[in-house]
Amino acid sequence: MADPLVVQTAEGVLLGREQHGLRTWRGIPYAAPPVGELRLRAPRPVTAWPGVREALAFGASAPQSGRGGRRGTGENCLTLNVTAPATRSDHRRPVMVFVHGGAYSTGSASTRLYRGDSLVRRGDVVYVSVNYRLGALGYLDFSEYSTPERPFDSNLGLRDQLAALEWVRRNIAAFGGDPDNVTLFGESSGANAVTTLMCVPAAEGLFARAIAESPPAASAYGPDRAKGWAAEFLDILDGTADPVRALTTAAPDALVRAGDTLAARGADEAPGTRAFAPLVDGDLLPQHPLEAFASGRQHRIPLVIGTNAHEGTLFPRFLDIIPTDPERIEKMFAETDPALKARIQAAYRGYPKRRAAVRLGGDVTFWEPSVLVAQSHATAAPTYAYRYDFAPRLFDLTGFGATHGTEMLAVFGAGDRPLGRAATALGGRGGLRAVTAVVQSHWLHFARHGTPRGQWPVYSTQRRETLILDAQPRVEADPNAELRKAWIGYRHRR
Repeated sequence: MADPLVVQTAEGVLLGREQHGLRTWRGIPYAAPPVGELRLRAPRPVTAWPGVREALAFGASAPQSGRGGRRGTGENCLTLNVTAPATRSDHRRPVMVFVHGGAYSTGSASTRLYRGDSLVRRGDVVYVSVNYRLGALGYLDFSEYSTPERPFDSNLGLRDQLAALEWVRRNIAAFGGDPDNVTLFGESSGANAVTTLMCVPAAEGLFARAIAESPPAASAYGPDRAKGWAAEFLDILDGTADPVRALTTAAPDALVRAGDTLAARGADEAPGTRAFAPLVDGDLLPQHPLEAFASGRQHRIPLVIGTNAHEGTLFPRFLDIIPTDPERIEKMFAETDPALKARIQAAYRGYPKRRAAVRLGGDVTFWEPSVLVAQSHATAAPTYAYRYDFAPRLFDLTGFGATHGTEMLAVFGAGDRPLGRAATALGGRGGLRAVTAVVQSHWLHFARHGTPRGQWPVYSTQRRETLILDAQPRVEADPNAELRKAWIGYRHRR
């Protein structure tokens, strides 16, 4: 019998390993290393390798700062990981492809939370996690500084994700996965990648359904704004005199530091925008995603989309990049009709007090654009909306509540891991187990069949049915209706 850990892909033979009763292949290149002459270029095909390539360790994460940037990072980061059940099956299994979040500037597919083991065991699926270029190397547009000798491409992170999906299409059957039954899912900027790829014509047919957890779906910008960010970045890098030399010779750490400075400035100078985001280039991404959804030009596939009850509370304390204080909010509304601005602010009782400002900032970043996507997509394909409300006692006592990213504990079944035990140290472990069972059963049933399990109605623009995910789930019609109505007519900066 053939070794179940040896797999023949289109690029060569891979050797995986068995871990904790599952088969894993890690650090698989899905594109050529984007280094040297390929820095700031669209991903190129992998060179086939002779013999057997060991796929035993995670590849490098994209260059970044903070905790993720201290070790294991590098420009040669275009790798993905596959986890499959230990036993082979006579039938091809559903595939779940995960795109990590991190504001397109941090994060890694190797993060322990994102291993996917619980989903594979519970759902009998094949799980894929993807690294892609971040920050300036992945999400700034330097194309205007191209020369005939040294061109620069744009939308690199988005192109990387597309290349990873193409790899899945070519190769996942060798791992027992069904290339015609791929669910693309992600959280935060990873969910923005999901909603954006739903509007990329070249991605058609590469995934059959999608799950977007807290997507900042409005975060995509046109060439004019992108040019301004590129110029400012080069000024920070001290590279305006010779942009080509600066961009091609700067150390990755220098590019990361300049990118962090650019992002910090933008949070104060242009609140509500994010320099690291997809580019509406008229080619790969022909139209702003919100406009594409509104006009029915997105891929018409089943979609699960939702946000958490208290998205904004995380950011003032840990990642101060969204408008959660009155000063930034006032700047964000600078181009908004004064009557509309007044209506929105009045809907947040207590504004401009801190709690109301934090909620407004979280809503405009994640919830409000998710509502726009849901109501548009509901007219084109089955759409299922949720709100994640579960918060263990520790999160409530510290004022976070069900904040941004906390649903990931349930999605990835982390309740009995150190992170989950720490989150429930003051109580709520049973509740986390219960909500985990609910979330995973829905996500996995959706990945297999294209519908959630049980009593989760399709979202309609008439009733706006929304599943409230908690230890005791329930369905509500049009939750936060007054806030939703207050935002009607608001236009995000593009």
